[in-house]
Amino acid sequence: MRLSVFWSLMDDEFGPAYSRTLARDHTLLALGDRTADEALAAGVPAREVWEALCDAMDVPPERRFGKDPTPPRRR
Repeated sequence: MRLSVFWSLMDDEFGPAYSRTLARDHTLLALGDRTADEALAAGVPAREVWEALCDAMDVPPERRFGKDPTPPRRR
């Protein structure tokens, strides 16, 4: 997942303002008690960060791929 897709999904799910606050302030046990921003800066793949956020924030599976319901192909 590209970083631009990550931020697009974040904005779609949480809104542009809250998504930035969430990424900056919310620590995630699944990411070693790091925030999303810290994990991304440390090189954790964006998909892994997105999945950890979805799990922590109880995002239902049907909304994890954003507004387009077609799941992205894995490379």
